[in-house]
Amino acid sequence: MILGLTGGIATGKSTVSAMLRERGIPVIDADLIAREVVEPGKPAYEAIVKHFGRDILLPNGEINRKQLGDIVFSDEAERQKLNAIVHPEVRRVMREEAEQLERKGADIVFMDIPLLFESKLQHMVDKIVVVYAPASMQLTRMMERDELDEEQAHKRLRAQMPIEQKKEQADYVIDNTGTREETERQVEQLLTELKSEQTQ
Repeated sequence: MILGLTGGIATGKSTVSAMLRERGIPVIDADLIAREVVEPGKPAYEAIVKHFGRDILLPNGEINRKQLGDIVFSDEAERQKLNAIVHPEVRRVMREEAEQLERKGADIVFMDIPLLFESKLQHMVDKIVVVYAPASMQLTRMMERDELDEEQAHKRLRAQMPIEQKKEQADYVIDNTGTREETERQVEQLLTELKSEQTQ
């Protein structure tokens, strides 16, 4: 069974990912793969440099993620262009990794996909788990974590589908507004449910 793990910026998806890994559940990380596919020499890297120009490169030749982020978060057309380059590559690698895990006998595989709904990737997974925290909490966490001012944080939040909408479309919701222990309990409960579904 392949589960899509998603949420919104600063809802605590990485925390839940880590909890799953601690329990021996494989998690394929779309963000990690997105970083790998834009490394120098990879096809997506060449396409990004060709479109955005060499100004977005660091002295060592790697893409300056912050600079590229500033461009695409303030220009919808540029953001779509970047996604059109990166997403197909990410999807390909994710599928390959899922197939490998299946061959090794994994029963449950999570795909950690931050923009699962925005990128319309529901077809890649059997069920969807949304890590939830209300928008007000997302803003506060983002401003603290990424040292953003309120306007920058709002801009990033607006670039995503509202978390309430994602929550409505989820098969399972992990509410990450409480303590770490409360979140852990929900993760345990989810895994118990999934395993019992598989044995039915």
